[in-house]
Amino acid sequence: MKKKNNRKSEKYQVKRSRAGLGLFATESISKGDFIIEYTGEAISHEEANRRGGRYLFTLNEKIVLDGKGREHIARYINHACDPNAEAIVENDAHIMIYALKSIDAGEEISYDYGVEYVKDIIQEEGCLCRSCYKK
Repeated sequence: MKKKNNRKSEKYQVKRSRAGLGLFATESISKGDFIIEYTGEAISHEEANRRGGRYLFTLNEKIVLDGKGREHIARYINHACDPNAEAIVENDAHIMIYALKSIDAGEEISYDYGVEYVKDIIQEEGCLCRSCYKK
């Protein structure tokens, strides 16, 4: 399986966000458009449990992608309770990120990390998404 080189796209760039670093649109993205593939080292669920970490993404019943390396650009997409993108597992082999709604140039790209991740990781520190963040 050949991985796509996510760095060649000019649809997004990594910048500072409220939650640390985030992925931001550099041009308008239309609802339904493909944005980026979530990539990472393919590991077993057992290895994922041993490693732990914030960049683990379940691909299927056998494989978890560990996107901890900085070359995996999609790892910079932050959680949002009201996201503008969604992650879809395609053919049990790829995690593709698509726009749920139109995203303006300069807007941070986000998706919902799911109940378990929010409960185990985000809830402890407090959600920093646009919907929850209180100045």
